[in-house]
Order: sequence, then C-alpha cells, then structure tokens
Amino acid sequence: MTLHKVQTHAEGQVLPRQDQLAWKIAELATSDRPMDAEAVIMVGNRLLDNAAVALGAINREPVRHARLLALGYAHPQQRGATLFGLPPELTFHCEWAALANGVAVRELDMHDCYLAADYSHPGDNIPAVLAAAQQRRCNGAALTRALLTSYEIQMALVTGICLHEHKIDHVAHLAPAVAAGVGTLLGLPTETVYQAVNQSVHLACATRQSRKGDITSWKAYAPGQAGKTALEAVGRVLLGECAPSPIYEGRDAVIAWMLSGPDVEYWVPLPDSTQPLRAILDSYTKQHSAEYQAQALIDIGFALHARGLDLDSVTDVLIRTSHHTHHVIGTGSNDPQKMDPDSSRETLDHSVMYILAVAWEDGAWHHVDSYTSERAHRPSTVSLWQKIRTEEASDWTQAYHATDFRNKKFGAEVVVTLSNGDQVIESLDNPNAHSLGASPFARADYIGKLRTMGDGVADPDEIDRFIGLVEDLERLSADDVARLNIVVPADRLQDTSAERVGIL
Repeated sequence: MTLHKVQTHAEGQVLPRQDQLAWKIAELATSDRPMDAEAVIMVGNRLLDNAAVALGAINREPVRHARLLALGYAHPQQRGATLFGLPPELTFHCEWAALANGVAVRELDMHDCYLAADYSHPGDNIPAVLAAAQQRRCNGAALTRALLTSYEIQMALVTGICLHEHKIDHVAHLAPAVAAGVGTLLGLPTETVYQAVNQSVHLACATRQSRKGDITSWKAYAPGQAGKTALEAVGRVLLGECAPSPIYEGRDAVIAWMLSGPDVEYWVPLPDSTQPLRAILDSYTKQHSAEYQAQALIDIGFALHARGLDLDSVTDVLIRTSHHTHHVIGTGSNDPQKMDPDSSRETLDHSVMYILAVAWEDGAWHHVDSYTSERAHRPSTVSLWQKIRTEEASDWTQAYHATDFRNKKFGAEVVVTLSNGDQVIESLDNPNAHSLGASPFARADYIGKLRTMGDGVADPDEIDRFIGLVEDLERLSADDVARLNIVVPADRLQDTSAERVGIL
C-alpha cells in the first residue's frame, strides 16, 4: 500500500498529471492485477445485501417515485439496464436505472458501510456499475473487477480525506469511485478514466444538509444521483469531452476551497500495482435498519431488554460514545427533531435516543414496524426516549478513528441510573454482525437477510434463481448479468407505469 500525498499546487505552477490524485485513481482502475478469492466472495455478499434491502423498500414512496422517473427513459433497442422488480425484457437508460436502483438500495439505510476519516456506504457503487454492465453487455468477471475497483477507490478516499468536517456530503467520494469502476468495467484508457473522475468529483460536491435537521427522502436519492452523475460523466468523456483539472489539487479546486485549504496535506492509501484489490473486505453490513452508529445500540437495547428492568424506575440514560455518534445522531447534534415523535422516518433512523428506546422496550427491531408513527408515539417509548442523552467520550472517539482496522470500535457504553440510585451498565465495542463483532455476517447470513426482506415480495423460486447467479458470479455470461435482478410479481409492485404522473 502506498500513501499518495494530495495537496493544492503552488500558485503559478503546473502539477504534472502523473502526480494528481485523479490520475492515480485512473491508473488503478486500468491496471491488470490478480483477483483475491475472499474479495470475490464479498462482492457476491454485497450483491445479495443490496438485493435484500432493495426488495424491502420496493414499494416505499421514494423508491416508487424514482422508479417512475426511470420508466420515462426506456432504452430504444431494449438493450439497457433493468430496474429492481421489473422483468428483464424491460430495460432503461443506465443513468436512470442507476438513480432508481440506487434509491431502492439506500432507502432503508440497511446495507454496507465503511467509516474512517469520513463515512460511506460502498454498496452504493453497485447500482450504477451494474446498470452500466447490463447496458454494455459485460460478463460477470468484468462486473466483479469493476466493483472491486469502485470499493477500493471510495474506501481509499474515505480513509484519507474527511468531507464531513467541512459539511460536504460523503457522496462526493462515491461519484469518482463509480467512474473508476466503470473504467475498469469497459477497459477504458487511463486518460479517459482520468477525465471522467475529474468530472465526477467536480459535479458531486454538495452540503451535508441532507443529513441534518429535518432529514427527507433526499438522503436516499443522494447516492443514486451521484451514480447517475458519474455515468453521465463517463458518457461525455467517451464522446471526447474533457474535465476541469486538477480537480483535487487545483488552486480553485476542492481542497483549496471546499476542504482544509491550500496549506493542508491529505494522504490517500492506494494499493501497489501488483496487489489485488481487497478493500471490500473491510466494509461491513447492517443487521438492522438504522444509521451504522446505532447498530451496536440496538444490540445493547436487546441486552437491556433481557435484563427485565422496570422502565418506570429509570431516571437517566447516558450513552458514552464517539464524537460522530454524539454529534450526528445523538443529543450533541442539537436537532430537536431527533426527540420529536412527529419526525420523519429518515430523522428517526438518525436518532440514537429513539432507536435505543425502541430496541430496549421491544427487544426486537424491524425495518418497518419500528418506525411507524404509532410506534413513535407510544407513551412509554416517549417517556424513556426523553431520558436518554449522549456524551462524547475520548476513548470511544479515539477507537473510532484507530488507523488499525482491528482496533476500531463503533459501539458505546450505556449507563442506566435507576430511582434507587443503582446503575446498570451495558457496553459493546462493535455491532454483533460486524466482522469484529460477536457473530460476523457470512454468506449464509446474507442469504437469510435476502429471504427475510423478500418474504411476501418476491417468489421464493425467483430469489433462489438470483442466489444461484451470485454463487456463480465470475462465470456469468453477459446474458446472465442482464438478468442479475429479482423480478417481483406485477400484482405486488406499485407504480410501474410512467403515465401515472405524466412523465415524458
């Protein structure tokens, strides 16, 4: 692994192309290297995971609306990309399939994560890269290599460059990863990928207000839009258009004006040219439908439920945790919406106070039932919810930012004070399903998640067909990749005609 220094170039100087981060990314995307067997298995796991959460969200309003948008862009030769749930004979322009499928994957906030200097859901790469693979008739081996590239690039950027401290949304790291992955998929020249990466970064920077205050469905749309933006950038570059550069190091570029300024150095880790791409192995999925920092708190809630405490005797609940948990989904955010039963589902899944209260009271978590308005308004829940507060603890923050993956912790310590003065403490370093947790997810768990989320949505035989394709991923033909999608019976799928809202 090589650490690549990224810094604004001096006034009046020209930064050689080979020293630019976008060029290094393009070189990685266009290099020929061996594939790691464990990493290939994880690509399959991620495809199963994405399909599971997309099925679970298939008829939710943001997903239906995104599908309606895509339905207006049918591919004229019927050689485009498929939409989650629809039969493979119906295909659409890959850019719009990337948007619609990206919303379906992101809506429930239940797929994979990677947290380092910044935050990410690397599985957000899959809808766009898969859409491009289907439209360009690529086989399973090419798709696998492309996804390994996308994961490697996004996770390297997330490791080396923090966007959050400057209130830039983390999808700014997603777009160049998609562009790089598509470069690998199509075997594009380094120059072409370089231009596409530059364009993607330039267009993908937006503020984090999508995850602050009254959080709306745009949280689900943001990654799909980033994927669509990247595919459009690749398309323009393939026609011969170029992009602003250097997009990271330029005097009027991202680092100088959107991040820490011209005097700051960033260090982005990229594998050497002979190394296989293995970053995907450091990503981790969600067992529960909630923001990643809340995963361990749900598991802690289950442990508190098992204790059988009298909730009326609870006077105070303190969550000692990392800076991120405290400030983003805790009381340190100073968002009153996080304590309001009338808040949106998107806001509630970013309120660790609400999440702990429900998991503790119910001893269970469900991607739909745990977020209903009736559930949020239950008097006993509201009473417990209002007693919960968070506090940043330096030891948890330090562990969160540990450079050694094996030392990272995404959990918390919960201190419960009872009316008699006694205290009950539950602590968990990492969620149970994390690779460092008590019961890490393996292939069987991903298949189980897919069957659970797809129950009552897709037919069991159809789910089995999809699993069979994933199990044989590297050997899939282009025709197989075109069918790498789960079809939902028409009577179970809503909003499948663009005419409903008059889309042209």
